[in-house]
Amino acid sequence: MSSAAEQEEAVEAVGNVADAANAVDTDNAVRGGGLTAPAPNGQVRGQVSRTSGRPGPQVWPGSSHPLGARFHHGPDGTAGTNFALWAQGAEAVEVCLFDASGTETRCALTELTHEIWHGFVPGVRPGQRYGFRVHGRWDPWTGARYNPSKLLLDPYARAVDGEFGLPPEVYGHVRDWPQQYIADTVRDDRDSAPFVPKGVVVHDDDDWADDVRPKTPWADSVIYELHVRGFTMGHPGIPAELRGTYAGLAHPAAVEHLVKLGVTAVELLPVHQFAHEDHLLRRGLRNYWGYNSVGYFAPHAGYSSSGTAGQQVGEFKRMVRALHAAGIEVILDVVYNHTAEAGELGPMLSLRGIDNRGYYRLQPDQRRYADYTGCGNTLHAGRPHVLRLITDSLRYWVTEMGVDGFRFDLAAALARSMHDVDMLSPFLAVIAQDPVLRRVKLIAEPWDVGAGGYQVGAFPPLWTEWNDRYRDAVRDFWRGALPDVRDLGYRLSGSSDLYAWGGRRPYASVNFVTAHDGFTLRDLVSYERKHNEANGEEGRDGTNDNRSWNCGVEGDPPEGTDPRIAALRRRQLRNLLTTLLLSTGVPMLVAGDEFGRTQGGNNNAYCQDNETGWVDWSLLEDPAWRELFALTARLISLRQAHPVLRRRAFFSGRPQGVDGLRDLAWFTPAGSEMTERDWYAPAAALGMYLSGRDIPGRDERGRQVTDDSFLALLHTGDRPVGWVLPGAPWAEVYELVLDTSREAQAEAPLTRHRGGETLMVPARSVLLLRVAG
Repeated sequence: MSSAAEQEEAVEAVGNVADAANAVDTDNAVRGGGLTAPAPNGQVRGQVSRTSGRPGPQVWPGSSHPLGARFHHGPDGTAGTNFALWAQGAEAVEVCLFDASGTETRCALTELTHEIWHGFVPGVRPGQRYGFRVHGRWDPWTGARYNPSKLLLDPYARAVDGEFGLPPEVYGHVRDWPQQYIADTVRDDRDSAPFVPKGVVVHDDDDWADDVRPKTPWADSVIYELHVRGFTMGHPGIPAELRGTYAGLAHPAAVEHLVKLGVTAVELLPVHQFAHEDHLLRRGLRNYWGYNSVGYFAPHAGYSSSGTAGQQVGEFKRMVRALHAAGIEVILDVVYNHTAEAGELGPMLSLRGIDNRGYYRLQPDQRRYADYTGCGNTLHAGRPHVLRLITDSLRYWVTEMGVDGFRFDLAAALARSMHDVDMLSPFLAVIAQDPVLRRVKLIAEPWDVGAGGYQVGAFPPLWTEWNDRYRDAVRDFWRGALPDVRDLGYRLSGSSDLYAWGGRRPYASVNFVTAHDGFTLRDLVSYERKHNEANGEEGRDGTNDNRSWNCGVEGDPPEGTDPRIAALRRRQLRNLLTTLLLSTGVPMLVAGDEFGRTQGGNNNAYCQDNETGWVDWSLLEDPAWRELFALTARLISLRQAHPVLRRRAFFSGRPQGVDGLRDLAWFTPAGSEMTERDWYAPAAALGMYLSGRDIPGRDERGRQVTDDSFLALLHTGDRPVGWVLPGAPWAEVYELVLDTSREAQAEAPLTRHRGGETLMVPARSVLLLRVAG
């Protein structure tokens, strides 16, 4: 239907609604193609619920830089706050100040410099709550959605006070208009200020002089993905009042677990201020994961134990300091690809009301949004002011909040130029030349949901990537679903087929078997189908491609129901963790996987802010799960002690030295090196020899790096296999270091085996042997 026809139908629809027929302001029924709904109870259109009734404070010209609200001393030493907002198509902008009772005082920003509205308000100090009202055309047909009745969050707000609920007043259009297909064109002039959080003026005066960043090299990194709230909510060693907060993660009890485990970095699920989706609130649920950002500078207020009037900023910084003091880096999972405002039927919280056309990618029909994220909208990262927002935010979190890197959710959406993903896109170019950002850890989730969005292996140097091909190959091997072992060989040795170009290194691959999205490790060996009933979406949510094996029985039976199945599942967990931590690349673990956390088969627990989504620390009271934790810690320690397990350069696979020893060799159970035919044949076993003699590179003093050599035997068959150990030149004698068929590794005797000897490898197990001498 054409725009003109839809406008005509929209006007006609007003007359067909009984309760609105006589209420529409006929003088302003169509404003630029949209309708204006009546204000309730005779309220004057645009009137706020409470205003001071007093003249606003004097506003001085101020400065267009920096953006946001920055407290400082202005002319003649006068204390106050400078407000600056980029709003390209606006006709007027007001900064709105709120006192403790919620009374609003509006101050017009009359200065306009390079599309930035700005002004200095004397007397406004840290702790002041504020928002913006932006005036302009209501013309959804051309993408203009200005509505000064809606209080808008400052995109540069450093702190946010309050939580986003989504009553009808928060929408720029009439959310409950009877004809939903035209609802987004009907403007709602009810005041949203009483129903939305406010930004808070924060004074940044921390120089981080007492902080020491760990600066762990990529090759030495072990990442631990966790949720600030979920990791701490059930921890018995954290005081109840600190659970679920930044202070809880900084508590010695939380830090002690991370140190004992041996991880070098925590990757925090989103901590930018986020909002809950309307469909979740209607079902009595909440967005738990936080992939619904609305404030890119503000630490999420719900994770603060000390207050939300700016105190959350200091609490976050203290958490970072505590982790740094323990040698642990902080990586943030960031969501710059979309915002919580969703599609055209979503709420008006910030960017939509500031400059909808300027911030978002729109379709040729500018009433609609281009959606490469599956969340309703996509930020237009190819535009200078959007790039500025993103890079200003990133630099802020590095320089003023102390973080060490970022994992970019749906990074391919940010790398799109006009439509296609482009590795020469403005976003990637800006990051590459930025003197701050090019020095921190950058991790891409290298896909989005749009056409051509899958880009694993395509991101340029400086970037590492979540390697889902590693995940799929390892899962398929241990469930017996790989047609051959070609793909597994690449994944175990650093995925050179994906990353050996452009100067990239093996640590370009972030190896993982599980992530927040999908089954936990324990559920991966307990369920073959998702069980997401609690999400209330009738099973439509969450992937169906789990590549899992339940070991013969669906579900996680109570302990003791079938001890054979329970033992097999624990063995599979040991196999998966051992494979991950012996692989070349950067391993990533998920909080709780190291001691058997379960979500009851829910593979999309994004809305489960409860025991389903939280880490269950009581599992560590079970000796079997304590053994799994001990094995994981031992594997990480082994990895950190041996540079051959964390190489900085790809294997060559070519003979080295006079004896022809290769830096990497592959073996069959017959003890012979793999031939091309072997790689293409069905197989349930693969042997990997890692030579510590031929490690490229030098240490910090310029000395050649050498190490022990190892032989890893991976066997996924359901029967034991006799394995002939390779003899000279590979080894004369081997020592058995690890055997995943054993529940308790500490009880395993250190056995020695000669080259050429046949070693019995148990069914479904990994054996790691070290070359003796």
